[in-house]
Amino acid sequence: MTPELITGLLVAAAYLSGSVPYGHLLARARGIDIRTVGSGNIGATNVSRALGKKWGAVILLFDALKGALPVALATYWVGSGRVLPVAVAATALAAVVGHCFPVWLAFRGGKGVATALGVFLVVDPIAAAGSMVIFFVSYALTRTSSVGSLVAACVFPGILYFRGRPLEDVGLAGVIAVIIFIRHRDNLRRLRHGEEHQV
Repeated sequence: MTPELITGLLVAAAYLSGSVPYGHLLARARGIDIRTVGSGNIGATNVSRALGKKWGAVILLFDALKGALPVALATYWVGSGRVLPVAVAATALAAVVGHCFPVWLAFRGGKGVATALGVFLVVDPIAAAGSMVIFFVSYALTRTSSVGSLVAACVFPGILYFRGRPLEDVGLAGVIAVIIFIRHRDNLRRLRHGEEHQV
């Protein structure tokens, strides 16, 4: 197979992997429709509300792996010449889009934060760790997960830029930040009205 074909298949696989709604599947196995609980989101924060912090941590891990594994594979294959150089950014974006707009749930998915974290733990672990610190500081000050996520997403492209990462990595982070903000539009509305859920 040609590098172009392998790249296309890898991107498609990354989207389908990102689309697996682990939070929804776990909650359904325990007799709960997570989409009717709390914020209605299928991600780790809402799973924590519905099932407890232990299960929230499990979903956080699985959602992060949805981003980390395809990007790690793409990075390895780029080094061996099996795929096009664009494969890393393309698989990263596909995994996040898959999580946010999963084909299995009529394109109504999560917010993309955990999957983006998995992506950037592979792309730049130090920058990703810095964004986690920013998240936890913002969360500690507000007790609101969405605020931590939005602040971290907003500043992360700048972190990559000041670390001297290639502009394509900075651009990827910017695009993913925009997706995260779009997926948080209900949270932003609740924040404006002082009605946002706290954890």
